[in-house]
Amino acid sequence: QVQLVESGGGLVQAGGSLRLSCTAPGSIRNILLMGWYRRAPGKERELVAVTTRDGSANYADSVKGRFTISSDNAKNTVYLQMNSLKPEDTAVYYCNIRALFVDSWGQGTQVTVSS
Repeated sequence: QVQLVESGGGLVQAGGSLRLSCTAPGSIRNILLMGWYRRAPGKERELVAVTTRDGSANYADSVKGRFTISSDNAKNTVYLQMNSLKPEDTAVYYCNIRALFVDSWGQGTQVTVSS
């Protein structure tokens, strides 16, 4: 099991910003997808944003225009810049990295947005 290291969660007021990061070991090669998911209390896990190795990105409708996913391929790191946060963004956020024979998840980082 490949261990991913997440950081950047926390407590923020509505309208504020947070930046999440997730790093995979340097031994992982040919990463195909890097993404962020979240699970709010009482809800199913949902896709937030995903980016491919060619730099294309897709977002959940609920975060379009507010969140930006980016990656540093040299560092095997994916970021999620979250702006204009809303209370409904409160959730545990998980990163996911997929490569050949690899489908790994981060441990999760809590994001709490107060109203």
